[in-house]
Amino acid sequence: MLSRYSRAEMENIWSEENKYEIWLEIELAILKARAELGEIPISAAEKVEKEAEVNLKRIKEIEAKTRHDMIAFIEGVSEKLGEESRFIHEGVTSSDIKDTARSIQMQQACKIILEDLEKVHNVLAEKALAAKDTIMVGRTHGVHAEPITWGLKLLNWYQEIERQIKRFKQLEEVVAVGQISGAVGTFATIDPAVEKRVCEILGLKNAVVSSQILQRDRHADFIERIALAAASIEKFSTEIRNLQRTDILEVEEGFRKGQKGSSAMPHKKNPIVCERLSGLARVIRGNVVPALENITLWHERDLTHSSVERVILPDSAILLDYMLYKFKGVIEELVVNEDNMKLNLEKTLGLTFSQRLMLALVEKGLRREEAYELAQRNAMTAWEEKKEYKKLIAADQEISKYLSNEELERIFDWQVYLKNIDQIFKRTGLLE
Repeated sequence: MLSRYSRAEMENIWSEENKYEIWLEIELAILKARAELGEIPISAAEKVEKEAEVNLKRIKEIEAKTRHDMIAFIEGVSEKLGEESRFIHEGVTSSDIKDTARSIQMQQACKIILEDLEKVHNVLAEKALAAKDTIMVGRTHGVHAEPITWGLKLLNWYQEIERQIKRFKQLEEVVAVGQISGAVGTFATIDPAVEKRVCEILGLKNAVVSSQILQRDRHADFIERIALAAASIEKFSTEIRNLQRTDILEVEEGFRKGQKGSSAMPHKKNPIVCERLSGLARVIRGNVVPALENITLWHERDLTHSSVERVILPDSAILLDYMLYKFKGVIEELVVNEDNMKLNLEKTLGLTFSQRLMLALVEKGLRREEAYELAQRNAMTAWEEKKEYKKLIAADQEISKYLSNEELERIFDWQVYLKNIDQIFKRTGLLE
């Protein structure tokens, strides 16, 4: 039974409450680091840590007046504290807190996405192994090519998700960077040792160099990798949509009892989830250009990136989380029509064996051009006159000079296409 999707965990990462809680966590880490370095009394840091709290309603009331979210946050946290409140935010700038917090949010989002990817990876592994030898026709340019297996198609998807997992593990390191360097990044008002210690407390690396902000190539990398993962899901979904077409009908999205496909046509069963996933990938892809444009800012910083990131970072992460969940469900409930796979394999009347025939003739000593012409002229007849390719070949006296009936039987054997499937699976580590 599929679990019901909940956006709560990913949405919470980007919520106002979580943002301010992380801001407070960073401010407390700064006080702790400064106390350890002897810059402020340890008792002051301990008192603030014990008594400081986030009151979202009060912060919003103050922000309505100040029109500055960081000042509203500082005032909201400080107003119920005593004289120790003077140490809060001392020597740092807004971006020190905001950018470090955003790094933590991106890191948190990566962890959830990695969990999602692992789940999809596991389902694809299970389904690929089960369908390892389920033969079907392969298609190039949308036209029948040579047989493959359904399991091999899924194995390709499994490998692609594996690459996405590696990318997001790398991305965790790219985004998990903090800065506490003061205005324009010179440490004029804060000791570099504070930054190092704060990042240790928060489980981040400290930026080797910052301006007043962390550089936005990191954030663009975050969006690009999300878009890349979404593109993979779109690719898989598009294949399923194509294979569900009535004239192919090799796989179908699960259709639950009571489900309706069309308000007008009761017979319809449509690939609605895969269509939705294809559409959402476009939304995420549309966020890549703004992320890239955010890299270029005036001098040490401006604010043109800020409003953009408030939209594209949460939206992209939440959408990918949703897409991965839904795609996992599609694969789990997918109906595989093996009978139709066999029927479609035979639709072209054996034409998929043309390459094997050509190669067999080459092995008999014909030049490739001669062998190609013999195989092709019979293929064109099969196409145009709807005749079985194997019978045409058997009746071709010129080909009969080189190939016996026994050899033709071996050439026109579907099973030969499966001989190295196990080898491919072993290369992925799914089969021993």
